[in-house]
Amino acid sequence: MAATLTGSGIALGFSCSAKFSKRASSSSNRRCIKMSVSVEEKTKKFTLQKSEEAFNAAKNLMPGGVNSPVRAFKSVGGQPVVMDSAKGSRIRDIDGNEYIDYVGSWGPAIIGHADDEVLAALAETMKKGTSFGAPCLLENVLAEMVISAVPSIEMVRFVNSGTEACMGVLRLARAFTGKQKFIKFEGCYHGHANSFLVKAGSGVATLGLPDSPGVPKAATSDTLTAPYNDIAAVEKLFEANKGEIAAIILEPVVGNSGFITPKPEFIEGIRRITKDNGALLIFDEVMTGFRLAYGGAQEYFGITPDLTTLGKIIGGGLPVGAYGGRRDIMEMVAPAGPMYQAGTLSGNPLAMTAGIHTLKRLSQPGTYEYLDKITKELTNGILEAGKKTGHAMCGGYISGMFGFFFTEGPVYDFSDAKKSDTEKFGKFFRGMLEEGVYLAPSQFEAGFTSLTHTSEDIQFTIAAAEKVLSRL
Repeated sequence: MAATLTGSGIALGFSCSAKFSKRASSSSNRRCIKMSVSVEEKTKKFTLQKSEEAFNAAKNLMPGGVNSPVRAFKSVGGQPVVMDSAKGSRIRDIDGNEYIDYVGSWGPAIIGHADDEVLAALAETMKKGTSFGAPCLLENVLAEMVISAVPSIEMVRFVNSGTEACMGVLRLARAFTGKQKFIKFEGCYHGHANSFLVKAGSGVATLGLPDSPGVPKAATSDTLTAPYNDIAAVEKLFEANKGEIAAIILEPVVGNSGFITPKPEFIEGIRRITKDNGALLIFDEVMTGFRLAYGGAQEYFGITPDLTTLGKIIGGGLPVGAYGGRRDIMEMVAPAGPMYQAGTLSGNPLAMTAGIHTLKRLSQPGTYEYLDKITKELTNGILEAGKKTGHAMCGGYISGMFGFFFTEGPVYDFSDAKKSDTEKFGKFFRGMLEEGVYLAPSQFEAGFTSLTHTSEDIQFTIAAAEKVLSRL
């Protein structure tokens, strides 16, 4: 692929292919063939003219011009970017600007965009058909891989999105326990189902929206909320609602209020509390699943929930979701049991194929060591650039997931995250875009690295960050 980072005025032409099979270290078996290196004058002016034209047309066709709110750039300002193609760690817009991508389609592009092996497998699968609305053998293969990887999952049900997975798992928890109330945490996002749109994160936090219009009071009357990392608040909710709470659902590492990690005593505490009160513990691992570790956050932290939701990565970038857990709970799901949930495209052969080949790559030795190495380098480099240029910043990372806030910190929950200087983040985001770096267009979203991000990508990003920060 050709990499042209116009913001720096340096064009690097290279062809890369990454072999992660049996990788013993973070760098072995990585093959990059250098084709050309040239230093050019910065002659091309950064422009988003075509994106602007396309977005203006889109606003007459789709609400706000987008199909997911955060894409409209409302919290960061400036012109939304209309993308055209992506390969490896790079993404290109319709104006021809190329960026190092740290969004990764919001997480699933963990082995890089448009991986050659995945594309080849998809091409072969498509020859047989794209959807059957009937069982296919590929479902068995991916189900076995997920069950063997994720500690809590003994049986799994595939769906088509993270929202759908969270809807299904909550219904299941209520059916299994016979209780109606559940606890979620402020700033955690579990999709746009009615019950979850209470003090939610992601686009709700990004746009500063209140609880969404159109959600009946009855739909949220059994939704209880607590600050993330506040075990005392959870204990008070159980005390005030004795025998009525079906489950706790949480992002084990928050990605939808920015990147927020749990205190060790917090997730250990909620595991204890749920067991003591006959409630279920649900980890929403739509973001963290197969990203923090091959077995997700539950493997990383050594805490096994009763139920887990997955998405993004297990479909290799194609629409997918899943929920799974203990066999005795999952056998409540129809047709094995009375809890109904269905989906025409669930387990479709394309998503299963992409997921199988993505997980095969992730299971190779050295994968998560490499992600940890480059993400540490990136996060520490950006925070050091902030310190060097006099900005209050804090942040962190785990494996291939990271984030930073424009505040002194520390950030333990959504109220802490909201202390961030979002105006400054908007300026930083727009500056980085012009330098050839694409970050999530919100202070309240985590970032993601991939196996195709190189040390050169990281160093370029850090240099761009220092350059932009020095101008703010």
